[in-house]
Amino acid sequence: MEVRDKIALFPHSPGVYRYYDAEGTVIYVGKAKDLHKRVAQYFVDPERLNRKTRLLVSRIADAQFTVVDSEADALLLENNLIKQYKPKYNILLKDSKTYPWICVTADDFPKVFLTRRVVKDGSRYFGPYSSVMHARNLVDLFRELYPLRTCNHKIDSAAILRHKIRPCLEMHIGKCKGCCVGGVSKQEYGEYISEIVSLLKGGGRDMIQHYKSLMQEAAESLNFEQAALYKDKMLSLEKHYSKSIISSASDSDLDVFCLVMDSSEAFGNFLRIRGGSIVQSLNLGFKLNIEEEPSSVLSTFIAEIESKFGDLSKEVIVPFLPDVEIDGVEFRIPVKGDKLALLELSRRNAKEMQFNAMKQREHTDPEEYHRKAVEDLQKALGMEVPPVHMECFDNSNIQGTNPVASCVVFRNGQPSKSDYRKFKIKTVIGANDYASMKEVVNRRYSRMLEEHPEDLPQLIVIDGGKGQLEFAFQALAELGLTDKLTVVGLAKRLEEVIRVGDPYPLFIDRNSQALKLLQQIRDEAHRFGITFHRSLRSKAQVESALREIKGVGEKTEQRLILHFGSVARIAAAPLDDLKKFLGNDSLAEKIHAYLNGEDIPSEGDADTQ
Repeated sequence: MEVRDKIALFPHSPGVYRYYDAEGTVIYVGKAKDLHKRVAQYFVDPERLNRKTRLLVSRIADAQFTVVDSEADALLLENNLIKQYKPKYNILLKDSKTYPWICVTADDFPKVFLTRRVVKDGSRYFGPYSSVMHARNLVDLFRELYPLRTCNHKIDSAAILRHKIRPCLEMHIGKCKGCCVGGVSKQEYGEYISEIVSLLKGGGRDMIQHYKSLMQEAAESLNFEQAALYKDKMLSLEKHYSKSIISSASDSDLDVFCLVMDSSEAFGNFLRIRGGSIVQSLNLGFKLNIEEEPSSVLSTFIAEIESKFGDLSKEVIVPFLPDVEIDGVEFRIPVKGDKLALLELSRRNAKEMQFNAMKQREHTDPEEYHRKAVEDLQKALGMEVPPVHMECFDNSNIQGTNPVASCVVFRNGQPSKSDYRKFKIKTVIGANDYASMKEVVNRRYSRMLEEHPEDLPQLIVIDGGKGQLEFAFQALAELGLTDKLTVVGLAKRLEEVIRVGDPYPLFIDRNSQALKLLQQIRDEAHRFGITFHRSLRSKAQVESALREIKGVGEKTEQRLILHFGSVARIAAAPLDDLKKFLGNDSLAEKIHAYLNGEDIPSEGDADTQ
């Protein structure tokens, strides 16, 4: 039976569908509220699909489905099947790190320690923690508050009665009460563990209040030593929670998800709030092998977190709604208050992960990094085509002297230095950046239209504000190029992008590859222009020092500079050396006198010597 015929028989029920290639390998797993409608979308109008999805459809040789009771069940089954089959075209979890957990063992006298391995032996695991430092701080706090054992002995009533275990140094220095020799009852030790579990579940505030009450009761009964112990524990908890866990104003129990996406990747952050405090945080990255809706990616992220952390809170904060509904869970999009602040915090964490991944890719896969930067810039500027060829112009002068301009060229997001051009301003008198910009843009593209019209850039960047941009646009309009390419200005003060005819500047995310590419080409144009301007200034200074001497022309100047190295060395050279080198005693005396601030001998004086 053909694939299309099979799909026509799919039921109108929630479930999970699987696509197979000709070799019988699962290449895609998807979930659906209505299996028949969802799967039919792939085959009704293939032209509406993007290139990657069309490639997937072309490789489908078979399709199977599994019906489930609800959307939530479909989400969890999809997540499990993706982990099992690792299909080529699915959203794949990129983060392969093993996060730490805090383990509370199932012994009579449980141990509390940090681990990266979850073993199903009856022990309780809390986490995972994206910050190892945070997890270690928690374990250190527990050992500061409670006399927990750290040994690996199996301690039970029989071992204690037979005195099988010798107490270790931890007991002698007061870090452990010696449960191995009956120094603490199972009930009392169990109370320590109960309090630790309460803290791990987010009961930090409740525990602080609990110790405060115990402290007051002990003080009222004149048991000041015990009151001091409770006070120390309360202060330790307050100190830890003030520096390690961000607290919101409300005592809410909720989960927060945020997602940032680009064309091929998604980065998500999850925060778990208990008692108004953030007790867990996790960042995950996803690779998008075909075009995915944000709501679908968010559902995948939620399923992954549910598989790691267990059931979600009754209230879940999201930036937009996922494409599934889960019984007993209410998804909310906040618009103000503490919950919006938590969502923004989650967004900053996701953006930070995206930025770090971008920086890492810059070193590990530079071609992909530059391709992605060009693609992001295309989206940020709303261009129809990617700016694979970019050019940037910058003016340079000091109080109107030696006015010059530079043009740097980037191809595929990288400098193409052989294409750089520099210009001396010819038609503008004085320091007029606007007119100078119009002149160089006109010169650059009028010549390009004559010689290489096929090599016009897709994007022109002007280093400056509205004035420079307007004059550059005028030059392009006179050449009839305004409809063929995009021109923008990049102002230095706030790094805002200025567009012709738009009264409001465009602010691109400061951590985005798009803005960093614009900044790179702008800085390169400035560097190239300044270097050219300095070389002209230096040449002008040399000329003014030697050319003002009567009898010194361009060739004599070049001979002197090449031989002595600099004007300063010519000035310091003995007069006899100058005479010998030039073969003209009169000229040598003039040069020596001028460069050393002496009176230049007259023609008559020279003749008499």
